[in-house]
Formats: sequence, structure tokens, C-alpha cells
Amino acid sequence: MAACILTDLPRLSTGTLGRLDPRVRRPAYDRAAARAGIVHLGVGAFHRAHQAAFTDECLAAGELDWGITAASLRSPATRDALAPQDGLYSLALRSATEELRVVGSIGRVLVARENPAALLDAMTAETTRIVSLTITEKGYGVDASGDLRRDDPDIAHDLANPQTPRTALGFLVQALALRRNAGLTPFTVLSCDNLSHNGRVLHGALTAFARARDAGLGDYVAGEVACPSCMVDRIVPATTDADRDAISASLGVRDAWPVLAEPFFQWVIEDRFPLGRPGWERSAVEFATDVAPYEAMKLRLLNGAHSTLAAMGRLAGHASVAAAMSDPVIRAFVQAYWDQVAPTVPGHIDVAAYTTRLSVRFDNVALQHKLAQIATDASQKVPPRILGPLRDLRARHSPHDALVLAIAAWMRSCEGADDAGRALSMNDPVLAEWARRPTAGMPATEAVRRWLDYSAVFGKDLAQDQMLAAGLSLALAALRDRGVIAVASDWLARR
Repeated sequence: MAACILTDLPRLSTGTLGRLDPRVRRPAYDRAAARAGIVHLGVGAFHRAHQAAFTDECLAAGELDWGITAASLRSPATRDALAPQDGLYSLALRSATEELRVVGSIGRVLVARENPAALLDAMTAETTRIVSLTITEKGYGVDASGDLRRDDPDIAHDLANPQTPRTALGFLVQALALRRNAGLTPFTVLSCDNLSHNGRVLHGALTAFARARDAGLGDYVAGEVACPSCMVDRIVPATTDADRDAISASLGVRDAWPVLAEPFFQWVIEDRFPLGRPGWERSAVEFATDVAPYEAMKLRLLNGAHSTLAAMGRLAGHASVAAAMSDPVIRAFVQAYWDQVAPTVPGHIDVAAYTTRLSVRFDNVALQHKLAQIATDASQKVPPRILGPLRDLRARHSPHDALVLAIAAWMRSCEGADDAGRALSMNDPVLAEWARRPTAGMPATEAVRRWLDYSAVFGKDLAQDQMLAAGLSLALAALRDRGVIAVASDWLARR
């Protein structure tokens, strides 16, 4: 079947839109008339399943100034898949049924490492009014304390070679400097990553980077560049070869890189766009003066539970979120985790209603959201998702042992094998570069001490916390000795 699809079906493109199955939605506007008002850095699956889809709705409504020029900072894979398709791709919303549409908002895909000048030209174009980002937590060039990582090789390169940047910060600051020199108003920089106060973090990183280049440029970025915060929420699993084949068969044409997502989404944005913005509200996007409560809700309840599931579920031998949630012990532990985290979420949020909806979303077997995907770059995700609420709970002297066990499970999952001795793959380059990374052969007390000394994750405050070290050591030793299900079962029984 796969071979038939790959060889017999024509490729999705502008010229083959007429061959789509009639039930498939497609761009209802003249794509050739659209102008690029947005440059997006990090053209991964999440952007294509979330922001690009909502921008497509704006273009369909006649807002033709908001086409997207997308850029990959490193890999050419997305460009190579979408260029022969004229930037078109399909979005499959999966639950009990599947809804398919073709999205046309991306006009060009650039590869920054291949041609940095082309990306800088796009960012400095007078038509560009927003530069948005989905570059993951590690792309912001700051440590757990928010300080610029000037010892990072790519950051150091960009400070020394501003005309040929490698990082998002390098491209943004160089483009802003060029616009300043040309007398152009700075674009709005919109972070769409899962970071607490993502706009504030981004603004601080940009300012620090600019000041490291030139004090005047730093003052300009600090005073003139808008970085609104936002909260984004949609579960987007990685696309498999089987997904490509099934979606291509449904389309009637071959799509080299479709994206999948759940039907649910939420996007809450601080409405600060000096040069204007698309009418994203037509897609039920929310605008607010303060997105912090929504950020806390998402990061601490959804993302925190995801990282916990990735660690505990993989140790127990599960491959997907739905499979882990089908384990009654893990499911009960996640609910207990939510109960402890709930007091750190702003009071007007209905936590019970939100977590009930999360359980339904996590049970969506049609998505097959892989735990290994969630575990990617976990050392950058754990600080905002789990350590943030842990700090709050410890400051309040509130129960937080579920979070301690979740952190210990993550440490245990980094030791290379699950509870049955099967190898666990690790895709976390920042952690891999850590010279003093703990090994499974160390006593738990020593391993935890070395973990807490890893300031890029734990900061400086937790390294001095003897009670936390003792709790983590006991939990890690128990997980090694008895396995995650037995330890979580006993914890739930005591609770």
C-alpha cells in the first residue's frame, strides 16, 4: 500500500489542488496575491498545526498582508518536503474521526544555515511586521536563572559574527539593528514556546544579547521592541510514515509532510502589536491583557503532567500518552500530581474542569502521542514545568512529594534503561554535554547531589536544599530498587 501511494499518486501542489477529495478543505484565496507580513522561526509541526492554520483563516477572509515566510534554523527537511508542494501541506485533526484540510499560509521555507542573508532580507523587508518563534526552550540562549549563555558556542559565534548568525537571538538582533539603521519600525517578536512569561523571557534575552554587542543597541531593543507573551496549547504528535501514507490516500494526492493534531486548541495572546496583527480572533484565538494565569495553567498542569508521564510511563514500558494513562497506577498518580500543583495555579482558573478535560485529551488513542517525543530536551522542560511549582509549594510549606517523585523518575529515566532493563533512548543534547552527568552505577545520594549541582537545570537555590536532596535520594533509590509502578503504588496507598 505504501509503495502504491509513493509511486502512483501525484504530489500535493498548487497544480494538483483540483484532484483533492471533495471533502478536504483547501485554501479559499489567491495565494499568489498574499504578501509576507510574518516571518516564523522554527517551522516545525507545532507551528504548522497551530499558528499557520489560524493565519490561513485570516488569509481566506481577505487579510492578504499576512502570508508567512517560514524558516528552519538548522535542518532543510521541512523545506525539502514543502518546496515541491508550493508550501502546501495537510493538517489532520484526529479523535474518534478525522478532519482533513490543506493549509496555504506558508509561501516560502528558508534554511537559515544555508543562506543567512536570505532570512535577514525577509526579516528586514518593510512588509514584515511580526517575527514569531517556535524554537523550543533551549533556543532562547538563557540558563535556568535567565542569564545569557555567553559560553554557548553558537551565541559566542553570533556575537563575534553578527552578519552571519546561527541562533534565533543572533538573527533577531541583527535584523532589528538593520531595520534601525534603515529607519524602519521594529517588528513585533512573538514567542509561541512553552515558557513562563515567554514574552518577558524573550525580551530579556534579546536585550542582553543586543547589549553584549553594543550598549546603544541594547537600549534600543529594551525600549522599542514589543515582545507580547502568549500561551499556546494543542497536542501535536510526530508524523510517522504510516500517517503520511494514510493521509495521502485520503487526500488523493501525496503529501510528503502532513501534520497531525487533536481538535482542541487554545491560543491566548497579550494584545501588543505596534505594527498590527492578523485577525486571529476569527479562529477563536483569545486576546488578554495578562496571559500569566493561562501560562501557569498550561505549563504546570498539562506540560508538567506530560513530562511526568514521559518519565514514569517510559520507565514502566509504555510508548504513548494514552498507553501510560491506561495504567491505573500512573493515571492515579497524575491526578494526585494535579491535586498538589493546583494551589500554584491562579485562583480564578477552574482546575478541576481543566484537568478533567486534560484526562480526555490524554486518552485520545487516535493521536499516538509518543512519550519519547515529549522526553526530547527534557532538561530544558523540567525547570518551568515541574521545578517552578515545586519552588512555590516549598515556599508555602505545602505538600509537594508528588513533584519530588516526578523529578526522581526523570533522573531515573536519564540512566539509560527502563524498569525491565530495556534501553531508553535520550534525545537531549544539552544534557548530553553535561560533563558530570550521573550514571546508574553511582549511589543515589551522590547521583542526586551531582544533579542538583547542575545549575543549568536546578539553578543555584535548589543545590543548597538539603531536605530536597534527601527526598530525591530516597525516591531515586526506591525507583532503582523496586520500579516505578511499585513505588508509585505505595506512595498512593500512603497518601
